[in-house]
Amino acid sequence: MRTHTYRTVDVPVDGGYLRAGIWEPEAPAPLTQEPPVLAVHGITATHQGWLRLPALLPGRRIIAPDLRGRGRSNTLPGPYGMVRHAADLTALVRHLGLTEVTALGHSMGAFVVVVLQDRQPHLVRDMVLVDGGLPLEIPADADPDLLMRAVLGPALQRLRMTFPDQEAYRDFWSGHPAFSPGLVAELAPYFDYDLEPDGDGWRPTSAVEAVAADQRELVTGDLVHRALAHLATPTTFVHAPAACSMTPRCTVPSTYGPGPNVCPALLWNGPTTSTTTPS
Repeated sequence: MRTHTYRTVDVPVDGGYLRAGIWEPEAPAPLTQEPPVLAVHGITATHQGWLRLPALLPGRRIIAPDLRGRGRSNTLPGPYGMVRHAADLTALVRHLGLTEVTALGHSMGAFVVVVLQDRQPHLVRDMVLVDGGLPLEIPADADPDLLMRAVLGPALQRLRMTFPDQEAYRDFWSGHPAFSPGLVAELAPYFDYDLEPDGDGWRPTSAVEAVAADQRELVTGDLVHRALAHLATPTTFVHAPAACSMTPRCTVPSTYGPGPNVCPALLWNGPTTSTTTPS
């Protein structure tokens, strides 16, 4: 049974247009209930990473952007960074005439959401942060460039690759330990959307310079620390402990919770192959 209809919108932002996908519920919930969900993807993903979400939220309107430098927003110029992404999301929300949203962020998208609520607290009723949004514990003597290569190396390598066709790109993802062949087939619309023509082949849409700039900010900056220091928005942290063995384990520091506005982390113990989406 279909729960939503899907469309896209291009919203004017600084430097061009931001693409967003919108899932409109077939049977909208009463206006007195829940606000729309603003779903923000990870560092090399697109709005199509939320394909499974509508079926889980019948009656809920879902708005998901392609962040600057990704997907069909990949021609938007820099600078990048969490503040720039938050400004783009503010423009999107206002363009749609919304007064408040539930902000949902995955991986880097969770950091964007944290900054959004810090800068536009009246727009964010509550937040859900999925495997992101909390600063990583980085040793003081760590080399930022070495750390970035360790974390982003495989992703940046993929972004520089070209593929003969869409099937080859899906085959590439089938080799990832977090993706079973069945899941790759189910997520085929995501993988196909993530490609754009490049000569005689296809390449991923995320701009390398955007990904590198955003990751460097998260590694070297303190913007998220400052935003979390006076967090006043009801927030739920969701953490999949074994979602990806290549990334550092993230815990909820006592500095940020639990507290009156922060729910304890929710741990998912199910199979990662049925819950993982690319970041």
